[in-house]
Amino acid sequence: MAHDEGRTAVDDRGYVVQLVFGSLAAHALRAAVDLRIVELIGDGERSATSVADAAGTGAQPTLRLLRALAGLRLLVESAPGAFSVTPAGALLDPGKPGSMASLITSSGIMEQMMRPGWEYLVDSVRTGNTSFEKVFGKDFFGYLKDNPERSASFNAAMSQATRSTAAVLPGAFDFGRFGTVVDIGGGDGTLLAAVLREHTDLTGILFDTREGLAQAEETLRLGGLAHRCSLVAGDFFASVPEGADVYLVKSILHDWSDERGVTILRHCRDALRADGRVLIVEPVLAETVDPRAVGLYLGDLNMLVNWGGRERTRAEFEQLCGRADLEVVSVTPLAGPGFSLVEARAR
Repeated sequence: MAHDEGRTAVDDRGYVVQLVFGSLAAHALRAAVDLRIVELIGDGERSATSVADAAGTGAQPTLRLLRALAGLRLLVESAPGAFSVTPAGALLDPGKPGSMASLITSSGIMEQMMRPGWEYLVDSVRTGNTSFEKVFGKDFFGYLKDNPERSASFNAAMSQATRSTAAVLPGAFDFGRFGTVVDIGGGDGTLLAAVLREHTDLTGILFDTREGLAQAEETLRLGGLAHRCSLVAGDFFASVPEGADVYLVKSILHDWSDERGVTILRHCRDALRADGRVLIVEPVLAETVDPRAVGLYLGDLNMLVNWGGRERTRAEFEQLCGRADLEVVSVTPLAGPGFSLVEARAR
């Protein structure tokens, strides 16, 4: 077996062990957020005993948790029992900019929904079918519709995950030359609100199911954007609001098969004004695997197991758009969040 320079068989074994126990790291992160570990340590250094006193936890178990977090490079143990927070660890503080605390908290409920399907990954690879329905007796979104609390947690996780994209998308495309943008499946409105704030002459339409829009009114109200954006409930497999200049489709197509993705894009194409644009915001896979993007490939397997969708390469997006009578104009990587902007127009 070939190895990278300086790498040994012992390194490889340790790496595989780390992968095997990866789920334990996720539990450690959730415990850190639930116990407010990063908040309690703050910007300086604090002893494990002091953290335990503030958190109301046992001194020795807290020390063990802090050391695990330090092993994960979220904390640093500068002296025995003394810890400080790393830049990565600061993302666990809900009060800090760019915080991922909500996503981590929601991941526990997400795991309860998604992990059972992964038990049947082999079956999904053999058949190409999702495992979620096998476990729960209905598809993922049907399950959310029947479980409002978990639907709210899912919406919160998606909102958290969208914030990094919302910080860069408004400046990555010339929205200012258009009048109306429709966010297809836009959830609580986090992304559309960012676009409207940046481009003050735009009006918006947020389009999603009633369950998906449950938190949208509050998002727009808090942003002072309710007067510039309307909420429309519907089903993008049936139709989308007509006559807009831009149709924004973020993290939607990868939930679905090619056939259903073409249906969504065709509805956008049919509703689009002349010289309008369809903007697809999703990861775009390289033509050959980049190990630095391993999360995208694991996410692709998650789509297989739980949704029945897939991540796609540029060529696959071009094929998908072509089947919907759209032409891909450009593909632009977005800074930071791992997404790209696929710009398409009517052919």
